[in-house]
Amino acid sequence: MKQLFSTHWKSSIQPRKQRKYIKNAPIHLKRKFLSAHLSDELNKKYHARSIMVKNGDKVRILTGQFKKKEGKIIHTNVKNSKVNIDNIQLIKKDGSKTFYPIHASNLIITELNLEDKQRKKSLNRKNGTSQKTKSA
Repeated sequence: MKQLFSTHWKSSIQPRKQRKYIKNAPIHLKRKFLSAHLSDELNKKYHARSIMVKNGDKVRILTGQFKKKEGKIIHTNVKNSKVNIDNIQLIKKDGSKTFYPIHASNLIITELNLEDKQRKKSLNRKNGTSQKTKSA
């Protein structure tokens, strides 16, 4: 199989081809894979089902050994499609702590970090309201 990323790839039923697409995707497309569902309150408020995660978002973990724990995202690793959360750490045998990387699909966003103007703009776009209709 070729190792290069194909921009003409549509979809496949085969999981190995889906995994290959995700692994070989360029980093600007891998950023889009780092998205998580919004909580019910945020879903009703912004009329969006999911959004890309960002540092500063408060999230709840849905699966794994840290299930139902909440925390704030402190680091997103786009290359490996993982997220580090502030209170989620493993204790190693030597006693030191290390962050436990979690995939964004196993998270639900409970509070958004709206300091970024582009994020507000994209939420308004998803919501169907623009700044022009608000002022008119």
